[in-house]
Amino acid sequence: MSDSLLNFDGSPLILSLQVASVATLLALVAGVALGWLFVRRSFPGSMALEAVCMLPLVLPPTVIGYGILVLAGRRSPVGAWLREHFDYTIIFNWHGAVVASAVVALPLVLKSASAAFTGVDRTLESAARTLRQSPWSVFVRVTLPLAWPGILAGTVLAFARAMGEFGASLMVAGSIPHQTQTLSMAIYDAVQAGQDDTALLLVLVTSVISIAILVASSRFLSLR
Repeated sequence: MSDSLLNFDGSPLILSLQVASVATLLALVAGVALGWLFVRRSFPGSMALEAVCMLPLVLPPTVIGYGILVLAGRRSPVGAWLREHFDYTIIFNWHGAVVASAVVALPLVLKSASAAFTGVDRTLESAARTLRQSPWSVFVRVTLPLAWPGILAGTVLAFARAMGEFGASLMVAGSIPHQTQTLSMAIYDAVQAGQDDTALLLVLVTSVISIAILVASSRFLSLR
């Protein structure tokens, strides 16, 4: 067994779980809100806005990473303001990996949420309104529970996508050991360093987690 394998501390796995969890939560909130908006409200430019939200599915991750750098990097208005007032930046910070992972995971939640809300029986919502329920109460008590299995399936896939994010996160957060180095980055670094045993271990860990996530997603889809 190689020295590199013996010295492996598991921090990339812990950081990957941390980044993926926070990113998935952000994608869930945004995806559910946008999914409901696109299905239940018609407004000028809705199709264009939905297309923009779905772009991370087809754009190269490096393009997503570059876009984040342009919008929130140190030279951007937002990044400069954060640095000036809070001495904070997402660049070379694990928060940057969270942002990148949330952006690439959003389309999976959004698409699942839209399909789930489309499948909700509108007559049940109408019946709830006749009982003088507020729109928020109808959403929480009727719409969301009926759509939840589909949303949850998309959320599980979004978590898997966030766990495997590499290109955009590398551009925004870098690959700093114990700080921003996630599993995918650790695999790349191990291969580049010729540490085949460590790379194989990380690949096996990633594969097991991914298989478990896909099985869980299939089970949630079967509940629909």
